[in-house]
Amino acid sequence: MSRLAFCLLPIVLCLLPLALPAQKKRFALPAALPEVSGLHIAAPDSLWWHNDSGGKAALFLTDGAGRLLAEIPVPHTRNNDWEDLTADDRGRLYIGDFGNNANKRTNLRIFIFDPATGATDSIRFRYPDQYAFPPPPEEAAFDMEAFFWWNDTLHLFSKNRLLKGNYLTRHYILPAQPGEYVATFTDSTHLHKRVVTGAAIRSDGGQVAMVSYFYKLILGFIPKIRTTVFLWEDFPSGQFLQGRRQEIKVRSCILPTQYESIDYWDDNTLLIASEKVPLRKAHARRVRIAGRARPAAP
Repeated sequence: MSRLAFCLLPIVLCLLPLALPAQKKRFALPAALPEVSGLHIAAPDSLWWHNDSGGKAALFLTDGAGRLLAEIPVPHTRNNDWEDLTADDRGRLYIGDFGNNANKRTNLRIFIFDPATGATDSIRFRYPDQYAFPPPPEEAAFDMEAFFWWNDTLHLFSKNRLLKGNYLTRHYILPAQPGEYVATFTDSTHLHKRVVTGAAIRSDGGQVAMVSYFYKLILGFIPKIRTTVFLWEDFPSGQFLQGRRQEIKVRSCILPTQYESIDYWDDNTLLIASEKVPLRKAHARRVRIAGRARPAAP
């Protein structure tokens, strides 16, 4: 084997699952979703998606292999920084326009969109523990990229600062009804060198999943990215972060990824999605769930 072929072998092995459609562990996303940030699986062949900040104020519907079926504008909205997507038991979609990297937004919203009628409404909210916009750097922990609907309540999980934060994830709740609210702080947990970028709850409410990652540059230019899916089970009602925890480390690839979306494909499988990064298109991959959760770290 030549030196060049040897150097390229890890890249070929990494991309091989994408070239084998029969395997279907991974699949590419359409060009319309370069910065995919939200995912809701309504059915095996009805996957809803959206892009994050700067993207169209639109939702994208694909089949289970990532083929684009429709692009649906969401009227009376703007994509300031859409970061996650969920749905209630009536089929209404909730779009989290709460990305807040600079920690200075005062226009946080969650849009409610009914794809059957085209009706749009919104929830406006603020955090009970943010008093400055932005706060001092050591208190800048009000970015948000993950939430889900459960029992007429929206559960939001904060994203801490990637390299300079303390990796504390805060859990807030909001009523799943149009209006203006102060979110209620519920709980928090530390995740070692991981920031949360997406959340989902199993259909029976018995398990919660969050996708998270860690990123830094080695020698100033070599990206190091680690992705972990956290699962919680056996929690007190609504106290998800107090449950038993399992960590699923997503196998890394020589090419960088940035997983920011997650939902349950079925009770034993998750689907996570990465936005487009240098040398790699936006794509999704399935993650199998196995074994029991372990007790959460104190």
